[in-house]
Amino acid sequence: MNDQYRLLSNVTPRHYVLRIEPDIEAETFAGSVAIEVEVAQACTEIVLNSEALTISNVTVAVAGSDPVAVDFSIDEELQRLSVTGDFAAGDAVVSCSFSGAFDENLVGFYLSRFTGDDGSELKLATTQFEATHARKAFPCWDEPMWKATFDIQLVVDAEHQAIANSAEISRAPLDDGRHLVSFATTMKMSTYLVAFVAGPLQASETVDVDGVPLRVISVAGTDPSLAEFALDCGAFALRYFSEYFDINYPGDKVDLVAIPDFAFGAMENLGCITFRETLLLIDPNSATQPELQRAADVINHELAHMWFGDLVTMKWWNGLWLNEAFATFMEMRCTDAYKPEWQRWVDFGIGRSAAFNVDATAATRPIEFEVVSPEDAEGMFDILTYEKGAAVVRMLEQHLGEGPFRSGIRRYMREHAYGNAETTDLWDAIEAEMASTPNAVPARQIMDSWIFQGGFPLVSVELAPNGTTLTISQERFANAGGDDAPDQTWMVPLRYRWKSAGGEPVTEKLLLDSESVEIELPQAADWVVANAEGASFVRVSYPPEALDRLAEVALGDLTAVERYALVDDAWASVLADAMSASTFLNLLEMLTAENDRSVWGRMISGFTSLNRLLDDESRVAFHAVVHDALVPALAGLTLSPQPEDTDLARQLRGDLIRAMGTLANDHEIQEEAKRTLAEAMRDPELVEASIVAAATDVVASIGDDADFADFLRAADTASTPQEELRYLYATADFPDPALHEQMYARALDGRIRSQNAHFWLRRSMTNPATQAQTWSFIQNNWGALVELLASSAVVRMVEGVSRLVEPGDIEATQAFFDAHPVPQGEKTLAQTLEQQRVNAALNAREALRFRSIVTG
Repeated sequence: MNDQYRLLSNVTPRHYVLRIEPDIEAETFAGSVAIEVEVAQACTEIVLNSEALTISNVTVAVAGSDPVAVDFSIDEELQRLSVTGDFAAGDAVVSCSFSGAFDENLVGFYLSRFTGDDGSELKLATTQFEATHARKAFPCWDEPMWKATFDIQLVVDAEHQAIANSAEISRAPLDDGRHLVSFATTMKMSTYLVAFVAGPLQASETVDVDGVPLRVISVAGTDPSLAEFALDCGAFALRYFSEYFDINYPGDKVDLVAIPDFAFGAMENLGCITFRETLLLIDPNSATQPELQRAADVINHELAHMWFGDLVTMKWWNGLWLNEAFATFMEMRCTDAYKPEWQRWVDFGIGRSAAFNVDATAATRPIEFEVVSPEDAEGMFDILTYEKGAAVVRMLEQHLGEGPFRSGIRRYMREHAYGNAETTDLWDAIEAEMASTPNAVPARQIMDSWIFQGGFPLVSVELAPNGTTLTISQERFANAGGDDAPDQTWMVPLRYRWKSAGGEPVTEKLLLDSESVEIELPQAADWVVANAEGASFVRVSYPPEALDRLAEVALGDLTAVERYALVDDAWASVLADAMSASTFLNLLEMLTAENDRSVWGRMISGFTSLNRLLDDESRVAFHAVVHDALVPALAGLTLSPQPEDTDLARQLRGDLIRAMGTLANDHEIQEEAKRTLAEAMRDPELVEASIVAAATDVVASIGDDADFADFLRAADTASTPQEELRYLYATADFPDPALHEQMYARALDGRIRSQNAHFWLRRSMTNPATQAQTWSFIQNNWGALVELLASSAVVRMVEGVSRLVEPGDIEATQAFFDAHPVPQGEKTLAQTLEQQRVNAALNAREALRFRSIVTG
């Protein structure tokens, strides 16, 4: 292994005494740290991590002796502090003082800025240490393997509050008027989980969750009622995970902390979990169901990490996928238990679709791969880690059964609590737990075939004319127009369901570990579903007549997950040049009696994909096609909310209204959206949230200068974070390129927070009227944007280039990135550029033919 970035194991930390003194007004900080270490054998050098810090007063006290000044040096490239001297084996204490400036890119120790009630700018100091940024705040062994306990002290202004990983145990005034806040000793944990926040903060009421104090922390002046949803969700999750893992929460308190400027969605710091405000401060009466679900998901995800990630931690960053994949899997389990009516596992199909799209490229990567540098570690935070990882974990659980799977998880947690583990330790624990059962499964062998190779199988189904001989085969799925990928097979845990004419459906399990298998059914099958309940991470291909038959029986015999997969896999067949765009449209038109919100979401996405193949003339005819498809479903719901509506029914109404006003270009809906939005801007409580959100997008798609000014004003004066972002992001949908120029200026001068700017730019690149213009802006301002944005955000910003399919676009885009590499997102960028080639191939292959069919 290339270990130039890895610390030596001859000296290991056990306990930190850390004192931090932020000077928020001067935008600098200072501090000291004393680290109790164990020297395994006599040595002349102790090496730890440090980045962008000024170090002084370095001493080492060996085996209880007085501290002795030593020599030290700093390697800026490798981010190391080397302390040299004669160090005997045994216990020692490494101490130093340090100072630094707050980071400008929302990592390490940084400032978050917000506007106070009186309009003044206020600031708070906060941290974001994952993956390798604790070293920017204090010298430390900044690798997940080197767990230790921490005593943290913060020196803050008298009027400021301070929080950290553990409970506050004292607060005392100092001679200079500041206060020294001390916190209890933490459990043994990795440095990337250390956190501290100081500034003008307020705490919600404290909820006692079976002895664990739970609070929401936000900036001073926040409406206290916005914390109630998070408190309710968080209390449920703490109890759910304590029972699931059969281990009590390992910390002494939980603070859910809303940060105005935050590059990620949230961060699982033990006991001091930081979030974007929009994911924590929420009004259930004005939020849409997806906004509520997203908040619940993220709260549940981070709380799952308190066990899976914080209590048991990966040894090195190659294991990050399991940390995040398992937390993603557990978030959905918990959300499904918290709000069963949201049908969370059905909705999971949306996340899986995005993972399929990336994993279909030859430029994909294995879920787990070698991580060498800090840039490699940062590149692990992608959709393959979270969504594909969660999908294969779910696949294994469904194959084993929920009970046996949970028993294996509990065994793994008991064996590795307060320590570190490798991915394979989990599979070994599951196998050990199942060893004495008659249904033992080779969990490690199955999962190795999914974890250590990229891509996924296309499962093909052939039913012989006799109706009883079923052949199921696998090959690697590949898009047409992409790069060549190797031939591969997987050990596929598969469930298939079949039904004979007049019979009842029968579900069978299969471990498909070869290219194909032939199965003799006891009766002739009327239809076969090859991936029952969508449990396996596979695409499925059916012969045309079998697909038509499944579409005919879809609402009666297929579950919502299976109907979703039917549409999702069909569009994948179009990308693979195995189905025409017109055949896909026929399938959508066969399914318009659908009533599930997730399935309709995928169908609307399908109409949107077809719309991109059209020019202005043929798009007019397509409006009528989409209109005819949507009208029956919307008529069944009515345009106005009904008392008996479920959360998902209300959201489906909003989705259909949005599609009618944009994809179908329905002028009556557009006019109604204008009236509805004007009413909502006067008083948001007068209009149901899903209709407000839909009307916002409809008006943006046809909006003029006056509407644009209204949107900016609404974003600036919003009463909730969700409302602010709803209006802000919708400005990217306005058709006038001149209005986008105004937003470019806002992105550069900070009027759009840097955490939001890359999302806005990416959305603007999906707008056909402005995508080329926005890409030109990004290219012309590349240096400024890279400096402005968090490094992880840069590659997300440019994902929209996959939509640039005009002649010359591919060569020009590739040439730009050859000259402007993105080291933290090298793999993700390669996937985006391959998706661009796939989309260009689709356009060249289908556009003219599809236009002629639509115009008739």
